[in-house]
Amino acid sequence: MSKLVAPHGGKGLVCALLEGAELEAEKAKAADLKQIEISDRAKGDLIMLGIGGFSPLTGFMKKADWKGVCENFQMADGTFWPVPITLDVSAADAAEIAEGSEIALVRKGQVFATMLVEEKYEMTDADKKWECEKVFMGEGEDSVDGKFWEIAEEDHPGVIMVMNQKEFNLAGPVKVLSEGEYPKEYPGVYLKPAETRAMFEERGWANVAALQLRNPMHRSHEFLAKIAVEVCDGVLIHSLIGNLKPGDIPAETRIQAIDILIENYFVKEHVINAGYPLDMRYAGPREGLLHATFRQNYGVNNMLIGRDHAGVGDFYGLFEAQEIFDRIPSTGDEGKDLQCKPMKIDWTFYCHECDGMASLRTCPHNKESRVILSGTKLRKALSDGAEIVDHFGRNEVLDHLKVYYGSLKEKVEVKMQGAASGDAM
Repeated sequence: MSKLVAPHGGKGLVCALLEGAELEAEKAKAADLKQIEISDRAKGDLIMLGIGGFSPLTGFMKKADWKGVCENFQMADGTFWPVPITLDVSAADAAEIAEGSEIALVRKGQVFATMLVEEKYEMTDADKKWECEKVFMGEGEDSVDGKFWEIAEEDHPGVIMVMNQKEFNLAGPVKVLSEGEYPKEYPGVYLKPAETRAMFEERGWANVAALQLRNPMHRSHEFLAKIAVEVCDGVLIHSLIGNLKPGDIPAETRIQAIDILIENYFVKEHVINAGYPLDMRYAGPREGLLHATFRQNYGVNNMLIGRDHAGVGDFYGLFEAQEIFDRIPSTGDEGKDLQCKPMKIDWTFYCHECDGMASLRTCPHNKESRVILSGTKLRKALSDGAEIVDHFGRNEVLDHLKVYYGSLKEKVEVKMQGAASGDAM
C-alpha cells in the first residue's frame, strides 16, 4: 500500500496516452480525420492529459465545467479544479465539426491526439472577459480601482492569450498520440507522474514537497527548498519546460543551473530535479492552485508557495497565492477535494545583519540590511549586464547564467514590478 497522497479525483492516474498496437491504429485513423491546428498551450495540456498529470480529466472541458471552474473552482460534478482546460477553434472550423464526430489535433505538422467532440460552445468576447476577470484578476495594484482592463490587454500574457482565443471551444475526451519533444530533449528530467511516484516509493518518501520554478534558482529558492527538506522526506524541484514569455530563461539553461546547485549545495538523496511540459498561464493565485493540483498527481502532498507565486506585473497581492488556499471549496470527499496542501513561506532574503538567509518572520532588521531576491530582478541584472550583488545567487550558477546571456544577440527588456524590486517590502 502506497504511503503517497492519492492522485486527484479519486480515480487513480487517468492517462490518455496510447501505446503499442493501439497507438499505431489510432495514428492510422487520425490520418483520415479533420485536422485542427492547436496552440502551444493546448499541446502542453494534451501531454499532461496523456501522462496523467491532469487526472482525473479525460479531455477538454465542457461549458458547464468551464463555467464552474471559473466561478467556484469546481467542475460540474463537484471535483476541484482551478483553471479552465479548454480547446479553442475558429467559427469556420466549428461549423464543419458535428458533435459526436472525431477530429485530429495537430501542432506544426505533428498529430498529437484524436478527440471525440461531445460539445461545442461559443466563446464571445464577453465570455472571454468574464473568464479573464475570474481567473487572472487579482488584488494587486494593476487589478484594482478599474485598472485591470487598462493594463491587462497589453501587459498580462495570460489575458492576452485568452482574449486572442478563437470563437468556439470544443469539448470531449482525447486519445494522446505523442509526448512531443520532451522525452528526447529532457531525458531524466521530463518525468511522468507514475515515474516520480516510483522514485518517491523507491526512496521511501511519503511526505513530499514541490518547488515550482520558471526562473533559475537563486538563494531564496534554495532556502525554500531546504526548509522543505528539513520537514519533509524530500523535495521535487519541478521546473516548467514548456513555453514562457519573452525575456524568460530557456528551460535547458535553467535545468543545468539547478543541476549545478544540487551538485554543490544539496544532499542529493533528498532532492529530485524534474520538469513538466506546460506553458505558463501567469494566473498568479489560480495558477498556484493548479500547481498544487497536478503536483498531487505526481505524488506531492506539500506545495511550496512563497511571495508572488506565478505572478506577473503587479496584478496580484504578494501573498495572494497563499491566501487563496484558505478560500477554496470543500465537499468532504477526499477524491474530489484538493489534498496537496500549501507550505506558506514568508518573504525570504539574505540579511547582512543576520549573516544568513532569513524571512520577515525571523529577521528583525531593516530593508537596507537585506538583499532582495527575485527571479525577475536577477534576469533584469543579467540582461542589462549589471553587477550582481553579493549573496544573490551561488557563484557557480551565476557564472553559468552569464555565459547564456553573453551568447544572446538580442536583449529583451525585463520589466520590474514592486514585488520583484523589493519596493513593496
